[in-house]
Amino acid sequence: MRYVTKAVLLLTILPALSSCGTTVEPGQRGLRWYPLTQGLTTETLKSGFYWRAPWNQVYLYDVQWRSYTETVDALSSDDLLVILKTAIIMRPVPEEVYFLAQEIGSDFYPRVVRPELLAAVRSVVSNYPMVTVPEKSAEIASKVQAVVVEKLKGRHLEVSSIAMADIELAKVVLDAVERKQAKEQEKEQKEFELIIAEKDAEIMRRRARGEGDAIRIRSEGEAEGLKIRAAGQAKAQETIAKTLTPEYLRFKLYDSSNSKFVLLPDKLNTPVLINPGTDRDSR
Repeated sequence: MRYVTKAVLLLTILPALSSCGTTVEPGQRGLRWYPLTQGLTTETLKSGFYWRAPWNQVYLYDVQWRSYTETVDALSSDDLLVILKTAIIMRPVPEEVYFLAQEIGSDFYPRVVRPELLAAVRSVVSNYPMVTVPEKSAEIASKVQAVVVEKLKGRHLEVSSIAMADIELAKVVLDAVERKQAKEQEKEQKEFELIIAEKDAEIMRRRARGEGDAIRIRSEGEAEGLKIRAAGQAKAQETIAKTLTPEYLRFKLYDSSNSKFVLLPDKLNTPVLINPGTDRDSR
């Protein structure tokens, strides 16, 4: 009977003892709360098991890096809707948990961080045209992070990074962009065809110019040949003319078998023609 009483007493004490202690897990910080005396203590408890009275409490804060995601609707510089999925990685500063609890509380993200994050995204995106937002997402995220870090100074929170993903653009604008791209492709195609046509025309012009140059060169060559031939003939005629003296012509006249003798008496103005071959033929 005595053993049964001890067992019952032990089973009664164990739950009471377990409620008199708190375990702070790795990645957490704890703050003691004494409601009947000093209230919240400034000492920050690291990982481990801590005894406490049943009426006291230990508040736990997660100081590991955590990611929070928000879908933000913003207007671009051209007043067009852009929807961005924004992720922020942050945590409380481990050594400043007491001040965070005193000034903000454990709900620091919805109370402080989220409003600043949304405002920063909308403010930065408003400086960019809608079509440039996807390609400038890294630059936008960097600027948003700078704004958020500045806004959270002195709030006992630190930001590791901010990133943009799943950017959605207005459908009407996407359709307009597709039409614009189609027009630009058509324009590029026409410009390409025009360049090809200009090159073909240039080839034809050069070919025609080459053929014209060949004809001109051939014509100039033929003209030069005729000029040289004419000059040769003229020189030959000049040479022949110089050799045709009266004595030479008279000699050739007498020397030819077909020549005729012409007797010109001194005082007779009319020549008498005698064919020397006539007598021979009559014989």
